[in-house]
Amino acid sequence: MVIGVMDAIGRGARAAAPVLELADSEQKSRALRAAAAALRAERQKILAANEGDMREAQEEGASAPLLDRLRLDDARVEAMARALEDIAALPDPIGTVLAEWARPNGMRIQRRRVPLGVIGIIYESRPNVTADAGALCLKSGNAVILRGGSESSRSNAAIHACLGEGLQAAGLPLASIQLVPTTDRAAVGYMLAEMSRYIDVIVPRGGKQLIERVQREARVPVIGHLEGLCHVFVERAADLAMAREIVLNSKLRRTGVCGAAETLLVDRGCAATHLGPLVKALLEAGCEVRGDETTRGCDAQVRPATEQDWSTEYLDAIIAVRVVEGIDAAIEHIRRYGSRHTDCIVTQDPAVAERFLTRVDSAIVLHNASTQFADGGEFGMGAEIGISTDKFHARGPVGVEQLTSYKYVIRGNGQLRP
Repeated sequence: MVIGVMDAIGRGARAAAPVLELADSEQKSRALRAAAAALRAERQKILAANEGDMREAQEEGASAPLLDRLRLDDARVEAMARALEDIAALPDPIGTVLAEWARPNGMRIQRRRVPLGVIGIIYESRPNVTADAGALCLKSGNAVILRGGSESSRSNAAIHACLGEGLQAAGLPLASIQLVPTTDRAAVGYMLAEMSRYIDVIVPRGGKQLIERVQREARVPVIGHLEGLCHVFVERAADLAMAREIVLNSKLRRTGVCGAAETLLVDRGCAATHLGPLVKALLEAGCEVRGDETTRGCDAQVRPATEQDWSTEYLDAIIAVRVVEGIDAAIEHIRRYGSRHTDCIVTQDPAVAERFLTRVDSAIVLHNASTQFADGGEFGMGAEIGISTDKFHARGPVGVEQLTSYKYVIRGNGQLRP
């Protein structure tokens, strides 16, 4: 049964893709605006569906971070609707001429942006991904097959129904945005191994196990990241008040997002003045601190950090703290333990900041700003499918432009190659 369902979805997506590639910008934007209106109109149904998902997840003993990612409320539904409107307002990338030039023989060559085709997205927990991913793929002219986690199946279905209303209002095929209707895990395996004739690229969004499985089993290209092992490095020239606010926001604004800081590095050159106050602020905010020997000397509540702590994505109110011997030691620590996701330096020394920004090989590097800005919406992209730590095709927030490719268009007047 799973095979039949998935093949039908694949055929529908493949048929919708060329329609979307030719759809004009206003038609796609109209669909997104109508979907946003539907989200607002159906808010109570969405919240009721989410309540069922939350109740079941709680009964099954889901962790606090997972429950936070799963939970919807009025503000989060409104944020989804606004994101759709923001994406609708973005420039349409399809057909954009990226470069053009003429050859001595008179041929004119253009490099033009085109959709990827059909995108498969496999995700866990976050029901807002249903809206964000569907909207980003539509705006970029791609058909999309969404496979959400079983823990959010009711919420995903309610949100997907609103996207369908938007497609109908704009006269676009319903198969443009499809949600896999089964929670059977065999559907994921079939998407990865048997749907290469339908799907052009897979984008996973979820935990480490899911993403490793997708990267291992997929027979089409994958855009994804493994973990958000994000660091904040407080350098000796850091303003303490600024460092305190950045560290607290990076770690605790939302602990379950991939841009949450997991390790705090403090320059030994300012440890005497900065380390104690930073550790105290974290502890008072309810964050567990696991530290090296110097950090443990600041407060008896600090637990010993193990080697594993430096490479752990907690997604919880826990942070590892280490004192390092200057910027080069901080960069080396990030190189050894980081995941090339998002890393920040706090300093008032612009030359040191530039050294960090240049030498840290992460998708996102920041100076004097919270790591929680690792978000496509905060980049002005409207939303994102995820943060890619890959270097091929897309890196950083995966938004509308990152879901496109290009082709070369050549115009001649009878030229022959000698």
